[in-house]
Amino acid sequence: MTSSPPPVLHKGWTLLAVCLGTFMLLLDVTIVVVALPDIRSSLHAGFSSVQWTIDAYSLSLAALLLPTGSLGDLLGRRRVFAVGLAIFTVGSALCGAAQSPLMLVLCRVAQGVGGATIFATSLALLAQTFQGKERGRAFGIWGAVTAASTALGPVAGGLLVSWLGWRWIFFVNLPIGVFAIGVTMTRIAEWRPPHARRIDVLGAVWFTVALVALVYGLIRASSDGWGDGVVVACLVAAGVLLVAFPFVEKARRDPMFDLSLFRKPTFVGGSIAAFGMNGSLYAMFLYLVLYLQEVQHFSALGAGVRLAVITGATLLTAVPAGRLSAHMPVRWLVGPGLVLVGAGLLLMRGVGVGSSWTALLPGFIVAGLGSGLVNAPLASTAVGVVPPQQAGMASGTNSTFRQVGLATSVAAMGTIFAGRVAGGTEAAFVSGLDEILLITAILAATAGVLATALIRQKDFVVHGAPQPAVAAAAEQKAPDAEPAVV
Repeated sequence: MTSSPPPVLHKGWTLLAVCLGTFMLLLDVTIVVVALPDIRSSLHAGFSSVQWTIDAYSLSLAALLLPTGSLGDLLGRRRVFAVGLAIFTVGSALCGAAQSPLMLVLCRVAQGVGGATIFATSLALLAQTFQGKERGRAFGIWGAVTAASTALGPVAGGLLVSWLGWRWIFFVNLPIGVFAIGVTMTRIAEWRPPHARRIDVLGAVWFTVALVALVYGLIRASSDGWGDGVVVACLVAAGVLLVAFPFVEKARRDPMFDLSLFRKPTFVGGSIAAFGMNGSLYAMFLYLVLYLQEVQHFSALGAGVRLAVITGATLLTAVPAGRLSAHMPVRWLVGPGLVLVGAGLLLMRGVGVGSSWTALLPGFIVAGLGSGLVNAPLASTAVGVVPPQQAGMASGTNSTFRQVGLATSVAAMGTIFAGRVAGGTEAAFVSGLDEILLITAILAATAGVLATALIRQKDFVVHGAPQPAVAAAAEQKAPDAEPAVV
């Protein structure tokens, strides 16, 4: 295999395969949420199993985004991308066939492994195939697909669950996955950069064990209490491993995380914003769906349609925010956007057992609008403060913080929530929801304030100003640069 740029005879097919893979894995982030009550009932699952259904996927994504990007550079991006599609597709089939909560959780891990592999190599495939203005258009199409998949998730999940049953939220991936694999293997040129990074196996394992210990301890605390020996041991082990992780990475020749990135206040601010965004509004999706279905007694479709108000509002501000990020300091988009998310979560508080779901509507709209202000500028923040050759690691690190925020918040909020609803009444449910809405609102607002304080215009390396999200990062990347992941 040569190190020269790959043939580009099948540009449209490459874009199609990448968009299909991205569509599947992002759709599964939100499509599963509205099916969780039905899954819980069908598999006789406890609340902790419901949490793991989300966290198993998020944890495997968080742990493997960066290592699988390096694997694609070593073995060939097309090959690794196809393997990721295959793992995700098989994992989806097994999820749909799951006969127990444990089987479902393990298969969700497989989906996460495949999803991380797809995500980590997809943008690299586009960057190696498209050049100049074509690259910008390709990334624009890819960005539209990512937005559409997230927005369609709640409604698509509701339709599938209501008409065909919850298993079809996973089975729907099979024809898409098989077709994408066929296109990848027959229509995409193989290529790998001449100077690929080694895989930091020790760092990946260390980070994974730390995250699993942390999330397991948090989820177990919901049933066994904070004083349980296993809970304490897990949380202590997670703390020790996470504190030691920077020292482990510093000693590695090719570390999974480049710790020097954290010397830049803007990168730190972007990482805090990523954690706060996914750890607040997106983590609350699970509990909002449970409220809509178990207290308001909506069907999966009814809950999905109402949850789509949030993703719809996000789309309204996402495109303008992406354009504005090229003309104004992104701190005034990311920070205020997170504060709006916090305000929206506060507006959702105060609903009672007899309240109409429309009491949530103002909060849904405000939080959704705030989310749209954050996402596109946040992507440009991750890659705008580093040279092009570090864009992949910077963006992958930002995405990792997103997934860690989601996984740990779902686990922590679930433990707090479970302690409040132990009585099993709808009044207890509403009281628990009120409490975790307050906590996540504080998290979002705090992240917004810190992001505003830390993100500095002078840290951006390109003409002193951020570039428009993913497309601009790709425009500056050489064909042998690391893959960017947002």
